[in-house]
Amino acid sequence: MQGQMDIIEILLGSGLVVKLVLLVLILASVFSWAIIIYKRKILAKVEKSDDEFYKFFQDNSELNEINARISDFKDSTLAVMFQKGFLEYTKIKNALEKSESKRDLIDYMSGTGLESLERALKHGANLSNNILDKRLSSLASIGSITPFIGLLGTVWGIINSFAGLASGGGSIEAVAPGIAEALVATAVGLFAAIPAVWLYNLFTTQISSINSNMDSFAQDFLNSVQRNLLIKGK
Repeated sequence: MQGQMDIIEILLGSGLVVKLVLLVLILASVFSWAIIIYKRKILAKVEKSDDEFYKFFQDNSELNEINARISDFKDSTLAVMFQKGFLEYTKIKNALEKSESKRDLIDYMSGTGLESLERALKHGANLSNNILDKRLSSLASIGSITPFIGLLGTVWGIINSFAGLASGGGSIEAVAPGIAEALVATAVGLFAAIPAVWLYNLFTTQISSINSNMDSFAQDFLNSVQRNLLIKGK
């Protein structure tokens, strides 16, 4: 316990540069953990809501019925894609009904109509990814920058050690403060960086999996539209 108190006293008596480095690293660590907790909560809600919506989508073939219940899945990326795709589908249908050309909806969709639906689904995917990627770049920045900030404190502590050697000889008392500053700065830098890098990679993998599910859903939605057109066209 006495040794710990000595280290604390050394740090309290350290130079301004090392204190600033430690303060920045501690703040970065706190900020990274806030992001980590936020991302874990958001991604868990998205994955659960996506699973629930996809099951509901598969169990219901009527697009209007699915759209009527869409508000029940507010955290689902697939629901956002469905909304955009269904809205575009409805606009095309209404435009054709008002058009003087009397072009058939099935004929239009078999031609160029599916391309506009694909763009609408892509728009929905982009909106979802804006939410999924939120603050993820900040986590990556913390993971990449904090080791170098810690290294700055380490170098400065070593410089203080050499200054201690010059002023007080080669005793351990002369070099201990600078060495302690250097080691603590290194440790705090790694403490901030390691969780940030590890969980950034974990979140990136989760988001890639969600995006893969979104790509699959886009094809399922287009297939559902075509089936609905075939059924109504008979």
